[in-house]
Amino acid sequence: MLKGKKIILGITGSIAAYKSVFLLRLLLQEGAEVKVIMTPAAKDFITPLTLSTLSKNPVLTELFDEQSWSNHVMLGRWADLFVIAPLSCNTLAKMAQGICDNLLLAVYLSATCPVAVAPAMDEDMWKHSSTKENLQRLKSFGNSIIPVGNGALASGLHGEGRMAEPEQILEFIKEHFSVANELQGKKVLVTAGPTYEPIDPVRFIGNHSSGKMGIAIANELCNRGAEVTLILGPTKETVNNSRISIIKVTTALEMYEAVENRFDITDLTIMAAAVADYTPVKQATQKIKKHEAGLSLDLIKTRDILKAIGERKKSGQILVGFALETNNETEYAKEKLVKKNADLIVLNSMQDKGAGFNHDTNKVTIFSKDQVFEFETKTKQEVAKDIVDTIIRLYYA
Repeated sequence: MLKGKKIILGITGSIAAYKSVFLLRLLLQEGAEVKVIMTPAAKDFITPLTLSTLSKNPVLTELFDEQSWSNHVMLGRWADLFVIAPLSCNTLAKMAQGICDNLLLAVYLSATCPVAVAPAMDEDMWKHSSTKENLQRLKSFGNSIIPVGNGALASGLHGEGRMAEPEQILEFIKEHFSVANELQGKKVLVTAGPTYEPIDPVRFIGNHSSGKMGIAIANELCNRGAEVTLILGPTKETVNNSRISIIKVTTALEMYEAVENRFDITDLTIMAAAVADYTPVKQATQKIKKHEAGLSLDLIKTRDILKAIGERKKSGQILVGFALETNNETEYAKEKLVKKNADLIVLNSMQDKGAGFNHDTNKVTIFSKDQVFEFETKTKQEVAKDIVDTIIRLYYA
């Protein structure tokens, strides 16, 4: 299954580095071409000579070496997958913060290929709040986390934090490549984030959408081989996947125009943005001064983007909308499915704990014209996977 696949194996400073030798042998036996990058600390646990002999490629360790300095960008473009196993707590923290002080990190930050990591650390480190936060950041960047094991640890304790076994990592890699091309050749459009409707140069009408859900969906689609364009409203979130084409907008009208310009050439459109329903009739050119009598605004409805593209949807195009409701959720979701001529509606309920705006988790129910798919509360990256899995199963299997 891995014949001809190009894989970078990154090794960091952890006692679990000895397992990387076995992982390397398994990858080579499956027909993969493997290049190894080590952090300087990793050399304290395993020698580059062993790895270069097995891989039949030089092992790269130094950022400023004449042969590696100019190669860190090309390595990230050469690979089909970058696997870091083991991933130490130290390197995890650096990846989460974008620190670049060794060759492995330089290649990671330059990589255009998917990245998967296999953490390895003691149980107390694994359960520390900062580790959890750093792992969440890595997930939000579109990286895959290979689950840790539970067993004997280097400290002599027994618990979570043990690096997955080489055979488990190999199965993870095989599964990655089995799904990586499911949407190959498909052009996908995703909207995310809020829109801001200006009242004056200072104030606006908006909502609490962070854009996290739409960004997670865009990352997941990209990892499945799709050509993804993300139309992104104003948000503090960053998109670190260089394979995603990003169009930034502010207002509902700008988002409508961006969607309209690209909709006809897309195979799949997912409208995850929280578009403002109303916008001021007039925008003041100067800041409106405070008046004791109060302030009245005349508002008009914004263009219903989902309905507009639903009306012009052609055969073969798949359209997915989102609904965030506070009451009568199922009734409104089904009604929206019909009125907007969508193929699927993804429902969020404000009544569900851990769902909706600004959470790192979400809970969704997906409605098609004749089926309902219910999911438990999960991270938004896991929810994105559920949504994309459902789309593929219904329309592209």
